[in-house]
Amino acid sequence: MRELKAMEVMYVYGETYPNMRWGMPNETFWRPPTDVYETDESAVVIVEIAGLAEGDYDVSLVGRLLVISGERRDPAEKLAYQQMEIRYGRFRTQVHLPWALDAGGQTAVYKDGLLKVTLRKARTRRVPVAVPAVESDTES
Repeated sequence: MRELKAMEVMYVYGETYPNMRWGMPNETFWRPPTDVYETDESAVVIVEIAGLAEGDYDVSLVGRLLVISGERRDPAEKLAYQQMEIRYGRFRTQVHLPWALDAGGQTAVYKDGLLKVTLRKARTRRVPVAVPAVESDTES
């Protein structure tokens, strides 16, 4: 019962339970450390994911949901480890952004083991309000 409650909490907060889906074993994804912050003009997402080559990751934006996924390959896959703390395999992180975004203002740069995605926030536009003139009925 306690495990079911944990699954419900993880679902509400957008996380997937690591090894189960509807009570059945599921492919495991791990979630890399992710930071999100904003500037006056942009939302910035930084993902710590060292050891990737071009093509090992995918960045997609659907509405306000940013999804970063891919696979970090184990360079010593056939060896017997004495200690293993670095995660390998498929990863996925998703960020629900609370800001409206400019459709054409995104950049992604991978450098020194960090993937930095910058998303330009939409500018607030003022909408003029027209007030129709009221004709007065003056019959005298």
